[in-house]
Amino acid sequence: MEYLIGIALALAVALGARWIGFDRDRAFYPTVLIVIASYYALFAVMGGSLSALAVESVALGGFALLAIAGFKLSPWIVVAALAGHGVFDWLHPGLIDNPGVPAWWPGFCLGYDLAAAGFLSWNIRQARGRRLRMD
Repeated sequence: MEYLIGIALALAVALGARWIGFDRDRAFYPTVLIVIASYYALFAVMGGSLSALAVESVALGGFALLAIAGFKLSPWIVVAALAGHGVFDWLHPGLIDNPGVPAWWPGFCLGYDLAAAGFLSWNIRQARGRRLRMD
């Protein structure tokens, strides 16, 4: 169920951003990626684990660098990083012991990340025919 809720929320955010016009700026999805990646650090703080916070901060830094690279170079990097974060979500329970992460979060975030990556990919392809600032 968490997968479906993540997908539904990603589509609601993406469609809302499209309707409002937020996604016309190339900074929108890189910012979303950084926010998404920051939640695991938040969970580490909530769980009171400095060791988890240290590991999660390294992962957050990596995804933030990918978001910056995607903003500067190509939105396709952000598509790949969102999808990669989905894989990270799927592997997370076996990789990092973070006591603050709710049991349902990795599945929810996997659904969100993959749907957001798919929508951004669609948006980039559509932008070629319009005057959007995607690349």
